[in-house]
Amino acid sequence: MADDFRRMSVLRWLELAVGAIMIWIVLRDLFVGVIVPRPARGRVRPSNLVVRASWRAWRWVGNRASDTVVREARLGVFAPLSLILLLLVWVVGLILGYGLVFNALREQLSPVPPDLGTSFYFSGVSFLTIGYGDVVPVGPVARFLALLEGATGLGVVAVVISLLFSLYGSFQRREVLTITLDALAGAPPSGVVLLENSLRNAMLDHLDETLDEWKLWAAEVLESHLAYPVLAYFRSSHDNESWVSAIGAILDASVLIITTVEDIPRGPARLTYGVGSHLVEDLSWFFNFTHEHAPGIERFEFDQACDRLLEAGYTLTDRDLAWAKFSDLRSAYAMPLNEMGRYWSIPPAQWIGDRSYLPHKDEPRHPER
Repeated sequence: MADDFRRMSVLRWLELAVGAIMIWIVLRDLFVGVIVPRPARGRVRPSNLVVRASWRAWRWVGNRASDTVVREARLGVFAPLSLILLLLVWVVGLILGYGLVFNALREQLSPVPPDLGTSFYFSGVSFLTIGYGDVVPVGPVARFLALLEGATGLGVVAVVISLLFSLYGSFQRREVLTITLDALAGAPPSGVVLLENSLRNAMLDHLDETLDEWKLWAAEVLESHLAYPVLAYFRSSHDNESWVSAIGAILDASVLIITTVEDIPRGPARLTYGVGSHLVEDLSWFFNFTHEHAPGIERFEFDQACDRLLEAGYTLTDRDLAWAKFSDLRSAYAMPLNEMGRYWSIPPAQWIGDRSYLPHKDEPRHPER
């Protein structure tokens, strides 16, 4: 075995080093991105690079559709397809990495591979545990690596299956409250409509319960979407709904309660605002969104909201003081949330997302309830 290593040329040492690095990069990406339950950081992460690059191209194609239904259908299949793409990237990366290592140690295989393609073939057979027997390891190092690659293949399959169950479980829990918000805040959701309907339906006594539910929702989404960022690309299966616009409506309602509306307990709203703005801030840092601080709306839009709340029957504080506090609190999340809306191409909502999106301007929406 020592003689085999001494006879290796510089090129074969390079193949060994490059193959080992590729294996390390992919296994580290799998470990920190799937197994470790915390935000996965690092510049050299194939999963992040592949998902973000492919999303930009897919979004461009999806947004070319003039029909909203077609557009949402195209964008909605990206997340499931990206999981398949990630699996392919991990599998191909490991097969190529092990293939380079086997090619560097070709004398420990029988028959000796005549070219690099045969080494990749043997690597693929070992990874998939097919075992045709046309190429077999005879050296101790090659035998160990063949066993290690077979175990790696089984481990990757097990990890991906567990990832799918975890992702779809988190997605379903996220969507339950997003869908139920439709009945109270409209579709797309609006913080102003949420407050209007709460008073109209005599539900002010239950408003704090709603805010508490969304506080817990925001905490769970924060944890799950930082641990598994691909979850953020899963779109709602219902028209004019999105988890981004949903948390935006809840935050807007909370800020209106804290700064503008009288006679409503402000404690639950403050807690929900704290957790919700934390969600927006952390996700904006993770995805490298803007951190600009601005209210995101003009004063006349705030006055229009106040007029609607007065008409609904609320008692309001002084508008000038309310606007100063409102714009200050909303500045903590408005611009990053709007950038999230543009990045994931969510259906535009009141004060949230890209409201200049033309295909939505003249289309009928669900009536605000």
